Amino acid sequence: MDELRAELNGIFGNKKAELATDGRSQEIAITLSEEEMEETLPAIAQKGFILIALFCTQETDTKKGFTLHYVFERRHQPHTLTIQIPLKNTTAQSIAETFPAACWYEREITDGFGIKFKNAFDIRRLFLHETYPNDFHPLLKTIKNGPITTNTKNNAADEYPFKQVHGEGVYQIPVGPVHAGIIEPGHFRFSVIGETIFNLEIRMFYKHRGIEKLAEGKTPQESVKIAQAISGDETAANTTAYCNAIEKITDTNAPERAWHIRTILLETERIYSHLGDMAGMIIDVAYPAGASPFFILREQTLQQNQKLTGSRFLRDIITTGGLTKNIPDESLTEFSDYLEEFSGKFTEAVNAIRSSTSVIDRLERTGVIKKELIEPLNITGPAARASGAQVDTRIDHPYGLYPKLHLQKRTREEGDVLSRFEVKAAEIHDSSAIIQKLICRIPENKAIHTTLKPADGSALSLIEAPRGQNLHWVRIKDGRIDRYKVRTASFCNWQAIEHAVLGNIVPDFPLINKSLNLSYAGTDL
Repeated sequence: MDELRAELNGIFGNKKAELATDGRSQEIAITLSEEEMEETLPAIAQKGFILIALFCTQETDTKKGFTLHYVFERRHQPHTLTIQIPLKNTTAQSIAETFPAACWYEREITDGFGIKFKNAFDIRRLFLHETYPNDFHPLLKTIKNGPITTNTKNNAADEYPFKQVHGEGVYQIPVGPVHAGIIEPGHFRFSVIGETIFNLEIRMFYKHRGIEKLAEGKTPQESVKIAQAISGDETAANTTAYCNAIEKITDTNAPERAWHIRTILLETERIYSHLGDMAGMIIDVAYPAGASPFFILREQTLQQNQKLTGSRFLRDIITTGGLTKNIPDESLTEFSDYLEEFSGKFTEAVNAIRSSTSVIDRLERTGVIKKELIEPLNITGPAARASGAQVDTRIDHPYGLYPKLHLQKRTREEGDVLSRFEVKAAEIHDSSAIIQKLICRIPENKAIHTTLKPADGSALSLIEAPRGQNLHWVRIKDGRIDRYKVRTASFCNWQAIEHAVLGNIVPDFPLINKSLNLSYAGTDL
């Protein structure tokens, strides 16, 4: 910590006195002017800091205007750095040339708050599609929740300007936003020659739900249900991340038994999520017999969830201060016994895939994510680890019981679909072992909940969801949520898929897509 503070003092010079840190949350914060930010930006990039979030807040007293929050991390250091920039008006300088991950964030802020970013290389709308009225910015304090009048008279000038790739033999394939089956909407615009993909542009946010606006004015307890609805298959991760932020603000420690059960649920969620991903990859190479064991094990795990919590997707058990209900020791023991049987069947299913040369031929060297893209786009989770990145929020920014679990980062170097399959397989084995260890060690103390003391303030919470790092930032004023910012791993990792498909053929896109299995809902907040 002292070394990091000294380094930051070197970057920020006479602003060193303003450096502040919260020992529990491991957040370092500093306030700079717009001019100071522009001066120090090259040094921040040179020192290896990675932009992991950028969001805007508006003070309740609107005369105080807006503040931009730039959140950085540096690999393998537990502390985060947040630079707060109070804006003089509704314009700011784009940082996307230095930190490419800023592009979507800046467009999101422009849509939500009306702030324009000077010298931005992409100023298209992000989540406000053509039917939203002009000059409508839903995250402003002056906008109240309720119905809006949509713009139904669109003309050609209002259409979204997709990038054009020109050349002899180049043609476009538009896919979506409506897809076969029951998946959520998303648009994929391919530029191809023959079947080889030369460019892909994705467009999300067709069902933007206003999650962050919904939380405004609610109590911390009321917003638990909002957090768990962010993405159905990341219920435990998002609810835990939100509750962790609230517990930091209120200086609350959830009981040890509650943290044991939370961690068991987090790792169970990782298991069933990875099982679905692995099954999907095998289905997309037309090998349903090989996929079936993974689907069966996933269904059995969901049934175990139901037995343990009353919900297949682990809803309504994690709450601020701990848990809403206990899980009896005998139920946990039964779950541990199930995992013993599960591990053997899972190993057998994985070995069957490894022995199929036709399947390996389709997975190997397909959909490579290059390692040099990991930091500029802030790619996290199995997608990053499969490309050789040593990143795992459970280890890099430890929370709950994870510092005591001595985890390993499961990595591969090739960055292809096969590598993502193997990383997820290794993590399923690890998660099963973690759960069994926690069940053996769970405290007999039956306390599962601590009452929160009312408090105002803000806190950042990072968590390793199945897809990667999820970020939750909460600010409470007068006992109610003033601002709730969520950024899931999908928000960043979707941008990786535009690079992963290049040079591959169109029929391999579903396979590449499934190997990442990103959440539409987790992006369209």
